[in-house]
Amino acid sequence: MAGRLDSQGRPIPLIAETGGQNAMIVDSSALTEQVVIDVVSSAFDSAGQRCSALRVLCLQEDSADRVIEMLKGAMAENRLGNPERLSVDIGPVIDAEAKAGIEKHIQAMRDKGRTVYQVAIADSAELKRGTYVMPTLIELESFDELQREIFGPVLHVVRYKRKELGLLIDQINASGYGLTLGVHTRIDETIAKVIDNVNAGNVYVNRNIVGAVVGVQPFGGEGLSGTGPKAGGPLYLYRLLSTRPQDAIEKSFVRSDALSAPDTRLREVLGKPLQALKAWAASNQQSDLDALCSQYAEQSQSGITRQLAGPTGERNSYAILPREHVLCLADDENDLLIQLAAVLAVGSSAVWSETDISKPLRARLPKDVQARIKLVPDWAKDEVTFDAVLHHGDSDQLRAICQQIAQRSGAIVGVNGLSHGETNVPLERLVIERALSVNTAAAGGNASLMTIG
Repeated sequence: MAGRLDSQGRPIPLIAETGGQNAMIVDSSALTEQVVIDVVSSAFDSAGQRCSALRVLCLQEDSADRVIEMLKGAMAENRLGNPERLSVDIGPVIDAEAKAGIEKHIQAMRDKGRTVYQVAIADSAELKRGTYVMPTLIELESFDELQREIFGPVLHVVRYKRKELGLLIDQINASGYGLTLGVHTRIDETIAKVIDNVNAGNVYVNRNIVGAVVGVQPFGGEGLSGTGPKAGGPLYLYRLLSTRPQDAIEKSFVRSDALSAPDTRLREVLGKPLQALKAWAASNQQSDLDALCSQYAEQSQSGITRQLAGPTGERNSYAILPREHVLCLADDENDLLIQLAAVLAVGSSAVWSETDISKPLRARLPKDVQARIKLVPDWAKDEVTFDAVLHHGDSDQLRAICQQIAQRSGAIVGVNGLSHGETNVPLERLVIERALSVNTAAAGGNASLMTIG
């Protein structure tokens, strides 16, 4: 597929959404009964065969024993069997191959000496007639032990020390997946620390982590968990179009922003390097670049958080944030500056190949702009990281680059092809989306309800 281009000479659109090493972080302040209810539904509903299902439960060691004891009791109340009966809680996995793979993993954990607990109400005769896997809880020594997603009713448990919460978040991020994540706590600082540092497309606070609702929790991951844009989100349809007006994304938010003012504080911070580039363009009589910086600044939605509609007792928000590094490939200075303006407009950093054109150009730019450009001798090296590509050039060059990018290990990286001098850069492909859903009732209620009437 990487070698195919459409009738306009652009890469074929690809939207991929996979699974994740989805975690839930639970500290000692969390209400154990609520935690257990949410863990059981997140890990075992649909026999754990949801891309958003809970795979790793991270328990603060101070309260871990209490949570595990109650969780085992809840698991013992689940009924395993034919889902045609309303009394059944957990059905079979999809086929015999899936069952064999899951059971192989469980046995491997036993062989390593890990504690494995399996329980459910079940009819042994019925279990022989289907591909059933007993709901399973496995205690691990660390998050790093789990190298791949186990797609079934298997919940792994990791204990952590309160002072090592940051290390735990780093381990979760290091897995490369980023679909769903939950946190149960009644401490606002803990919620903020998790939200600000975790790489996950959908984050849930004091509730389960499955069952995203279109328009309320736009759904989709990042990294190994998906390419974006989010299903049910405002950017999804535009990814399917071959062309669109340059201001289409900007206009799509006009109505919702008129009803509820978005939070643009981060956008103002992210936009400072672009303003420095704009000032440089004006002082160097580059009027086209000056105007382009203004245009991109108006069109960019990066750094904006919007509140979404949802049920009483729940607060849902949707944020657009920059991708970390964008590889910029162009053969002349003008195209490099177009790409740079687009990258800075969303708040990302640019990766440039070190050439006779790029190196002196970077040296002439303002210090604030230089800081957002990384020069590399060979962008194809594995150690060079980027999560989006902008390319100005012909279709033969583009096809070769797409094929080269597709050979890289890790997450799928989108390549955006442009003809020489083209300024219609799709800024929405240089961002990621984050959805946050908070159960406000679990933290003492929704104070905003007091303003009604």
